[in-house]
Amino acid sequence: MNSHIDIIKGIHPGKLIKRDLKKKEITQRTLAENTAIPFQTINAIIAGKRNLTTEQALKIESSLGYEEGFLAILQTYSDIKQYKEKEFSDLSTESPHIRRILFWDTDFDKINWNKYKKAVIMRVLERGSKDEIKEIKRFYKLSTNELQNISKRKIIQRTNGQE
Repeated sequence: MNSHIDIIKGIHPGKLIKRDLKKKEITQRTLAENTAIPFQTINAIIAGKRNLTTEQALKIESSLGYEEGFLAILQTYSDIKQYKEKEFSDLSTESPHIRRILFWDTDFDKINWNKYKKAVIMRVLERGSKDEIKEIKRFYKLSTNELQNISKRKIIQRTNGQE
């Protein structure tokens, strides 16, 4: 079970349940009847709007033939992932003072600056002005050496065709 968990950890158990219901051609209503879990609850779990309780996990595991504890462990990893993402987004609600056009392909106001730190730095190194590079250095509290190392790696990737 652990190797399977390692592959899918962080995924909400509802996604896995949805996939397996489809594979086994079982409806959500049938699962609800087999487990004595209300249909609305099953639907909310599958939609990722509700987390599994231990009791629900055990009932669904039994009904779908999963190993005992599998969905509960998956739910825990999903909770950990959500917590870390929330922690990242809470770290900085401020955005760096750079041109929005650098991130033309995404909603600038919705960028999670901490989660996508590496991608942001690479984009600014690639397309930003000297002032924007200085701003990224300040924003992420990077030393000159750290910024130079990232810049060198970018150049090496370009010359090796790894972009």
